[in-house]
Amino acid sequence: MILETTIIIIYSIALLLIFFYAIAQLNLLFNYISAQKKEDNSPQLDFNNPDEIPYVTIQLPVYNELYVMERLLDNIAKIEYPKDKLEIQVLDDSTDETVATTAAQIEKIKAQGLDIIHICRSNREGFKAGALKEGLKIAKGEYIAIFDADFLPNKNWLLQTIPHFKDQQIGVVQTRWAHINRNYSTLTKIQAFALDAHFTLEQVGRNSKGHFINFNGTAGVWRKACILDAGNWEGDTLTEDLDLSYRAQLKNWKFKYLEDVETPAELPVVISAARSQQFRWNKGGAENFRKMMFKVLKSKNISAKTKMHGLLHLLNSTMFLNVLIVAILSIPMLYIKNEYAHLKNYFYVMSFFVISTLIFFVCYWFMFKKIYGSSLKNFIQYIGLFFTFFSIAMGFSLHNSIAVLEGHFGKRSDFVRTPKFNINKVTDSWKGNKYLKKNISAHVIIEGILMLYFAFGMYSAFVVGDQGGDFGLFPFHLMLFLGFGFVFFKSLTSKA
Repeated sequence: MILETTIIIIYSIALLLIFFYAIAQLNLLFNYISAQKKEDNSPQLDFNNPDEIPYVTIQLPVYNELYVMERLLDNIAKIEYPKDKLEIQVLDDSTDETVATTAAQIEKIKAQGLDIIHICRSNREGFKAGALKEGLKIAKGEYIAIFDADFLPNKNWLLQTIPHFKDQQIGVVQTRWAHINRNYSTLTKIQAFALDAHFTLEQVGRNSKGHFINFNGTAGVWRKACILDAGNWEGDTLTEDLDLSYRAQLKNWKFKYLEDVETPAELPVVISAARSQQFRWNKGGAENFRKMMFKVLKSKNISAKTKMHGLLHLLNSTMFLNVLIVAILSIPMLYIKNEYAHLKNYFYVMSFFVISTLIFFVCYWFMFKKIYGSSLKNFIQYIGLFFTFFSIAMGFSLHNSIAVLEGHFGKRSDFVRTPKFNINKVTDSWKGNKYLKKNISAHVIIEGILMLYFAFGMYSAFVVGDQGGDFGLFPFHLMLFLGFGFVFFKSLTSKA
């Protein structure tokens, strides 16, 4: 009975943590809804008055971006802003042939009268954070706009964002990511779904009530003084953007999130690329929890509710670990439930996962209908997309849990960039991308084993109990089977 008791306790704790996270998401939904009723009082700048126009530096941190570098520079060169108040820094840590091709393209852009410089480091110390810090040393701008290589800001982007800095307390203006290849595949659709939830529900829900949000690493602008006041960029976590965001807000800088300003970008189209991105984000989140937890708790400048939302924000990625625990233990729990009849009422009480799923379903629907509309056709489409997203997210739970555990235990690892593809339409091909990994990790084999494990879970539904089976967990195990199967087979087949 000791083993059974241990399983029940661990399972219950994980379920409760997921439930508390779902309740926090529900609170963000209420915040989001109330924020929609507020009037837009965006400040304006007189761009005809040279004395009112601030100097801006655009930083482009890049590393071996063969497929998107030309597109990036062509797009940035079209940005509308007074040329005498704009500087572009190409922070190029590349080690391949793109160094030469980028240099040649920069010379062509210079001929157009733009102030653009090519900064190449001899080493990648600090990775992206190190490159940004290096460029900041000589940046002319009072404000620093940052774009990753796969982002394509609209030409009026600076005109939409810079005016918000008229409020002297604003340290960062962040815009919403859009997706130029959302409908390329199932993988891109579920990535877009997850990111849309973050960039509507979470960012607006937190920002509208003054809770901490994060600069998302790209598609945003920093006040240079804010970066320096917060301690500058640091490369001791894999999510330097989240790190600096919290340090800045702990020093009372305000962040402004612009839901209505979209910045188009490209989603990873191959699962190995999505894996590397997910690993970095989830490990970085856990690293920042270790780094920032006590600073948030000890801060005397923020409310208890902001502290709670801040800690849950930093623990976002840890939810994957709880999901994995619940998933693995759900099959032993199925047998325990049917072996110990006196525990039946306990299992009714512990149906938190169903309630949590319903909360997520409601929360994400508000996000979906804001973007696509609330027609019956869109709702039916949403149902399918939600359960596809939920299944594949659970399929990523092993991979992301390993990242989370490494982050919490302080295991150091290099910043692994996400390969870019220059994919704009369904007919574009990613095959032949030289930056893709060709090996299959041991994690993939374990994911295949877990797929079979949850197939056993579905089989178990038919054989446990005295009344012809117990199908309460069957939908859960089916989603897990499909999710791990998707991740496993895509990882096997999506190699360069």
